[in-house]
Amino acid sequence: MHTGQLLGSGRTADVYALDGSWVLRRYRDRTDTTEELAVMSYVGAFGFPVPRIGPPAADARPTDLVLQRLTGPTLAEALLAGRLGTAEAGALLARLLRELHGIPPRVSANPEDSVLNLELHPENVMLTEGGAVVIDWSTAAEGPPGLDRAMSALTLARTALGPRSPAGAAVRPLLTALLGEIAEDGGASPADLALARARQRANPYLTDRERDCLDGAVDLVIGCAP
Repeated sequence: MHTGQLLGSGRTADVYALDGSWVLRRYRDRTDTTEELAVMSYVGAFGFPVPRIGPPAADARPTDLVLQRLTGPTLAEALLAGRLGTAEAGALLARLLRELHGIPPRVSANPEDSVLNLELHPENVMLTEGGAVVIDWSTAAEGPPGLDRAMSALTLARTALGPRSPAGAAVRPLLTALLGEIAEDGGASPADLALARARQRANPYLTDRERDCLDGAVDLVIGCAP
């Protein structure tokens, strides 16, 4: 499949321009995007903000996703540039989690389960003219909402503890703001945090340094909780 300019690269995928309307996200080691597409279509049908899904090319790989080309900074970029405050960003993340968890499960028979993103953090939220859009659904699953809240909080805490993170100092007040906002939804319990820590520790894309700070990140989340 012909690709254009490389727009960005993450831990698992590269994003290329196709034209003014569409981008190609190509995973480097995933074999199938069927489940991700299904989740995006499902939550999008409930009005949750996800990129529109484009038509696959005839020669597309199983690891390819054609998605709407969005314009605007990520939430992380807006925070670093001072375009958004930590209180507003924390409220936005909490709202997105709350709205997502209000969607009934797609496949689970447990009515207490919800759709979970499990990677809802500032780098995966784009701020467009039409509002915030959650751009990455590769880790989506279904389960207790507390796990999703704990994953977001633990990711922020891990970033705050990262010695080489340019956003580290700004992330700690964002974590505090997020925890204050999600407290009314049930927050992130010790059990939720234990599950989130185990899940992140098993993530093959984390560095050894990131894994080593997970225990400290859990302590930071507990210490910042209201």
